[in-house]
Amino acid sequence: MVKIRLARGGAKGRPFYHIVVTDQRNKRDGRNIERLGYYNPVASGADKRLELNVDKAKAWVAKGAQMSDKVRALVKEADKQAA
Repeated sequence: MVKIRLARGGAKGRPFYHIVVTDQRNKRDGRNIERLGYYNPVASGADKRLELNVDKAKAWVAKGAQMSDKVRALVKEADKQAA
């Protein structure tokens, strides 16, 4: 099954996540099909907290991909920002 989920990056104590489309059998930070954006939970100042291509995410869901709970919340947040 294809999932839309977070892949962790960044240093110890400074997490940074890429929002990716991947097969659920792949490792968390392993191979991915497409990168849709990023999420920076410790963003401060001029740094962007969330960058996400909502149209691509919705297109993948229409094809049958399933979002993780956190990604679902981030898509909702990004949709509000765009409006």
